[in-house]
Amino acid sequence: MHTSNYWISHFKENATKRRINWTVEPAISTDELNQILPSLQAWQLGETSEGLHLIAASTKYATKIDDLNYIDAVKLFIKEEQKHGNSLGRYLDLINKQRIKHNWGDTLFRKIRYFNTSMELWTLAVIIVESTAQIFYQALKDATNCTLLKEICTDILIDEAHHITFQTERLAIIYNRRNAFGKNWRRHFYHIFFYATSCLVWFAHKQLFKAGGNSFSCYINKMNYKYAKTLKVIITNAHSESKKIKFEYEY
Repeated sequence: MHTSNYWISHFKENATKRRINWTVEPAISTDELNQILPSLQAWQLGETSEGLHLIAASTKYATKIDDLNYIDAVKLFIKEEQKHGNSLGRYLDLINKQRIKHNWGDTLFRKIRYFNTSMELWTLAVIIVESTAQIFYQALKDATNCTLLKEICTDILIDEAHHITFQTERLAIIYNRRNAFGKNWRRHFYHIFFYATSCLVWFAHKQLFKAGGNSFSCYINKMNYKYAKTLKVIITNAHSESKKIKFEYEY
């Protein structure tokens, strides 16, 4: 488990990394573009959110647990997500394709998060989206021979791995504060929410997923694996934290 200060340092240090060679000319075939463009545009839009509702939920939560540094960590996390949107947008500009301003999936997600003030639901939702993003960007990378786009995907995939760790650790902290009954029903709810959201993302971007070599069953198997891995981390960290608290109390 890492502290909020650790994540602040991580995000600041990662912001100095330059993994994309923008001097490389984009080279993508018409067939490849036809397969990936709608999803590329939609995902670029989704990565540009200002994250105001997430910041509001984080502020309320951080104040409650007396960890105001967590607010800064979340803001840096959002800034890194916006970097992804900027990279995808820059690529769209280079291939003379427009950045869209509206998409049904993005609109739906924005409406849902508008009413969400729960840090637990925010964290769970971000973990699911980041998990689907790992499959999405790997599929995007595999669906094209464009060197520049592959570099963009690699850069984002490196970031996403840390994002999942950041969010999973937070969910473990939240989960550990629940009683036995709360933990039990949450495991079922997490799974249902994970599966339902995964299916929604597949429906929205199945053409790109397929272009990257994923059938629906393959995609769901990957998401089930990610859920099992996430749950294992949450429960393991929760048990570790409980033992730590018990030891400190007895000492």
